[in-house]
Amino acid sequence: MTHPDLPQALDAGADPRSDIFTRLLKNRVVILGTDVNDDIANQLCAQLLYLEGEDPNADIWLYINSPGGSVTAGMAIYDTMQFVSCDVATVCMGLAASMGQFLLTAGAPGKRYTLPNARIMMHQPLAGLRGQAADIAIQAEQLRFTKRRMAELIAHHSGRTIEDIQADSERDRWFAAEEAKEYGLVDKVIVRRGEIR
Repeated sequence: MTHPDLPQALDAGADPRSDIFTRLLKNRVVILGTDVNDDIANQLCAQLLYLEGEDPNADIWLYINSPGGSVTAGMAIYDTMQFVSCDVATVCMGLAASMGQFLLTAGAPGKRYTLPNARIMMHQPLAGLRGQAADIAIQAEQLRFTKRRMAELIAHHSGRTIEDIQADSERDRWFAAEEAKEYGLVDKVIVRRGEIR
């Protein structure tokens, strides 16, 4: 299933004015403007790989306005961001919560931005466990692994300790733009495009 508002590929024969997302993609801009799920992850990964193929040295801009979502889908996006040779700059506009925050923080060092009125929320991974006792034990172990791995990665990208991240993400931790900068989740709060260095 595809998201109807996002282009699958650039159509050379189409009028570029007819599809704003295609025009943005031509300018190396990709948008995460919904919850993180498998369809969106596949689309964003494909767009990142496509743009790397077009120019492996030019930055890609990932704009985020997302409440978060699937950890596995988000990890696919994260791994692709790290895999491509291009720097992936991230910009929070509106909301980057949960997996949205994780992807925002995973942007290229020095190129992680937020707009001044955006809100950023960090918390531990969520899961509903059900099934037989043995299955629940397996799922619980996987959840502990995921929680630890995400804390390690956020610590790596933010400069915080793993212990800080684990303690601060036990419950929803909300950040205003400047607070997110002070914490290390982003590098700069910007009001206008000209402030991007």
